[in-house]
Amino acid sequence: MERTVPRVASEEIELYLRTYYSLLRSTAEVHVRTLEEAHAGMNSLLHPDARKPSPDMSAFIYCLLRLPECMWQVDLVVLGQSPEVFAKKGIGKLEDWEDISAPARRRRCFFDGEGTLACLIASRSDIDDLVPMLTAYQIEWNKLNRLMGQLPDGFSLDDIEDDEQACRTLTETLGLAPEDLDHLKTIWKGDFVRNLKSIAAQRRDLRVQLLSASLSEYRRATHAWWQRIEAASPDILARPVYFVSSNAHSLVNILSGFALQHQDLLLDYLESSDDSELLAEWGDIQARQVPSSRENFFYYVLKKYLQTPAGRELRQERLEAEKACGIARITSAHSFDLEAQVVDLSRLDADKLDPRLGLDSQDLLASSDALILNIDYPLGLAAYDVLREVSDQAGEVLGVYMMGKAATLNGVIGDVMLPNVVYDGHSYNTYMFANSIQADDVAPYLTYGTVLDNQKGVSVRGTFLQNSTYMDVFYREGYTDIEMEAGPYLSAVYEMYRPKRHPSDEIVNLYGLPFDLGMLHYASDTPLSKGRNLGAGNLSYFGMDPSYAAALAILRRIFKLERTRLGRAQPIHQLS
Repeated sequence: MERTVPRVASEEIELYLRTYYSLLRSTAEVHVRTLEEAHAGMNSLLHPDARKPSPDMSAFIYCLLRLPECMWQVDLVVLGQSPEVFAKKGIGKLEDWEDISAPARRRRCFFDGEGTLACLIASRSDIDDLVPMLTAYQIEWNKLNRLMGQLPDGFSLDDIEDDEQACRTLTETLGLAPEDLDHLKTIWKGDFVRNLKSIAAQRRDLRVQLLSASLSEYRRATHAWWQRIEAASPDILARPVYFVSSNAHSLVNILSGFALQHQDLLLDYLESSDDSELLAEWGDIQARQVPSSRENFFYYVLKKYLQTPAGRELRQERLEAEKACGIARITSAHSFDLEAQVVDLSRLDADKLDPRLGLDSQDLLASSDALILNIDYPLGLAAYDVLREVSDQAGEVLGVYMMGKAATLNGVIGDVMLPNVVYDGHSYNTYMFANSIQADDVAPYLTYGTVLDNQKGVSVRGTFLQNSTYMDVFYREGYTDIEMEAGPYLSAVYEMYRPKRHPSDEIVNLYGLPFDLGMLHYASDTPLSKGRNLGAGNLSYFGMDPSYAAALAILRRIFKLERTRLGRAQPIHQLS
C-alpha cells in the first residue's frame, strides 16, 4: 500500500472557494450571478458544460433533485444553523413557515411563500454543497430562458403534453434529447408545464445570505440534536453503544421483520400497481430466474407502499411494531435533518430477524446490555461534529461503522468498496486503519455488484468541487473511492482515543483502536464516465442490493462482537 500523501492542486477550485466564502462574510445578501464566472471556470466534473450556450441537463436535473420543489418561487436563500439563529437575525419564526424538502437531499428547509427559502445547515459542508448547486441551477435556468425566447411565434407550452410535434419543436429549440424532457416530466409531475412557463417568463437572479459562520453555532445545533436522543433514550448515557452511520431503513428493516411479516399485503399492493418492472422482478424471483433476495425485494416494496395514501395508515403500525422489539425512531424536528434510531439489543425478537443474520438464539440478545445508535448519515463535516458529540455523551463506544454512497473511479454502480486508507479533503490528513469488514463479510449478500476491499478513499469537500485535474491526482495515486463523510468521521475517531485534536496534513496511523472500526461504501456514481451521475438516473431497486449487503455485514459483525464480549473470550479490538 502506498504511503504517500496526494498533492492536490486545483487553482480554479480554490479560487471558487475563496470567492464565495469571502462574499458570504458580508452581512448583506450576495447575488449568485457574482459567482457564475468562478463556478464555470473550475470545470466541474458535475457541470462540464457550464460555459456552453447549450443546456447541461445532467447538472440541471442533479440540482432539481437536491433543491426544494418551490425553487421556481425563490429569490433569496438564507442559511443558518438553527431556528433560533433566524429569529435572532429578524428573518422570522421558521415554525410559521412551510416545512419543505428536496427529493434527493436531506436538508430541513422552510419557505415563507413570498420568495425566501431558509435552510438549516449542520456544518460548512452544507455551504459547499448548496452554493455551487444554486449557482449551477441559475446558470442552467437562464440558458433555458434564453433559448425559449427563440421558440416560433404562436408556440404554446400548453401543447407539449399532448402534441408530439410541439415536443419536438421544444427539444430542438432547447437542444435537448427527448429523454431530458422525460426526466423533467418525471421530476415535476403535474407541475411540468407550469415550471416550463416559469423558466420562459423570467431569468433568475438568486441571492444568498449566511446568518452565522461560527463554529460554536454548529456545535450548539449538534448538541440540540443530541438532546432529543438523550431525552428519548436516557439509558444511552450509561450503556455500551455501537455507533452506525447508514440510512433510515436498512438496519430497522433487517432487525424488526416488519416487511417480511406483511408479505401478503405488499404483494396485493404490487399486483394492483402498474409497476411492470417490479412485477417482472418478482416473477423471476419466484421462478429463481434471478439471484435477487426475497428479503430485499419486500423491503423495497414496503418503502413504495408507505408512500401511498393507503400505506400511510401502516406507518403507525410499523412504529408500534418497532417499539415493541426495542427500536426507537427519533426524528430531528426543529434541528438539522438527521434521523436517529436507538436499538436495544436485549429486546430484539430473534424469530423476527432477517434470516441472513444467522442468529438462531434469543439468549445472546437477552443477555446483552448494548445499544445500537444508527443515524441517517450526515453530509460532510457534520459527521465529525456528530461523532464527537456521541463520543462525549454516550456510554462506552464498542464500535464505529460507516456505510454510505460514493463515487467510484475503478468500479461500476452497485459495487461495494471497503477502504483502509482515506485522504480527508478537510484536514488534509491521510488516515490508515484496519477495516474490520472484509470482502467475505459482504460478498454472500451482494447479488449484482462486486466487493472491492483494500481500497483507498478520499473525502471531498463537495459534489461540484471536483474537476479532471483534481480527480486525476487521486486516480494516479490509487484513490478510487470518492465520498464526503469518511475523513471527518476518522478525525473524530482520532480524538476518541488520543489526548489531542486531530492533526493536519499528516499520515495518521489509526491501528490499534480500543473499539471496532468498519467502513463500507456502495457505488452510486462513476464521475469519469461523462454524464453518468445520479442527476441522470436513480439507483432505484438495484440500489437496495448493495445497501442491504453492507447493512447485513455490519449487523453480523456487531452480533459476533457481542457474542465474544459477553463470553469474555478476548478483547473486542483483537478480533480479526
